[in-house]
Amino acid sequence: MASSALNVALSARGLTKYYGELKAVDGISLTVDHGSCVALLGPNGAGKTTTVEMLEGLLPPDSGEIEILGQSLARDRRYILEQIGVVLQETTLYKRYTVAETIALFASFYKSALDPHAVITRLQLTEKTNTQLRHLSGGQRQRVYLACALVNDPRILFLDEPTTGLDPQARRAIWDLVTELKQEGRSILLTTHYMDEAEALADRVLIIDHGKVIAEGTPQQLIRDTCGDMVKQVRHGTLEDVFIKLTGRSIRES
Repeated sequence: MASSALNVALSARGLTKYYGELKAVDGISLTVDHGSCVALLGPNGAGKTTTVEMLEGLLPPDSGEIEILGQSLARDRRYILEQIGVVLQETTLYKRYTVAETIALFASFYKSALDPHAVITRLQLTEKTNTQLRHLSGGQRQRVYLACALVNDPRILFLDEPTTGLDPQARRAIWDLVTELKQEGRSILLTTHYMDEAEALADRVLIIDHGKVIAEGTPQQLIRDTCGDMVKQVRHGTLEDVFIKLTGRSIRES
């Protein structure tokens, strides 16, 4: 069902991006509604990362339009960057800074930011406030990265593989946080290699392959429409089934 303009937090139309002769992104369009989570799935090399980097303002599209919170990213980039938060798949921070120093540094980048200590409390990092990043566990470091993305009180969050490499307990804690952020009315674009994560968190899923959107819908719609003839009654279909049937490969294949 099409979203009304008032409901849409992020809209991209006809995005294309070339690397030499390679057309990495081929006319992708998508929307993210206010207070919803959209999961972007695709095998390696499908154009997923390039698409997200254009939406985040890190790469200019060769053609197409991006609007965030009703403003053009091309014309109002500075305003938009104040309103979004980003968790990158690979983040390198100065590991001799403490948790408090790191989040205070990120807060200083914005005209308006939350109290770093309030963000530390929300991310359950209070006991690690004065601990250097190099002494944190993987799950704790990921919570620091999320705190940095939340310190400007963003209305839209880009989460790129936010739970990769985490143990089940740490993953679930981040799932709970993402659910809370949605309930607060924040909009989320999620990329993940975990199908159970997309099923649990996403209101809508887009599957990308060869630079194009090849399927879109709620997790339940995609499972029903794509897997009805391949999943026996002894088990329920999953997004993993959808992905393999549509792309012919596992999401982790190179």
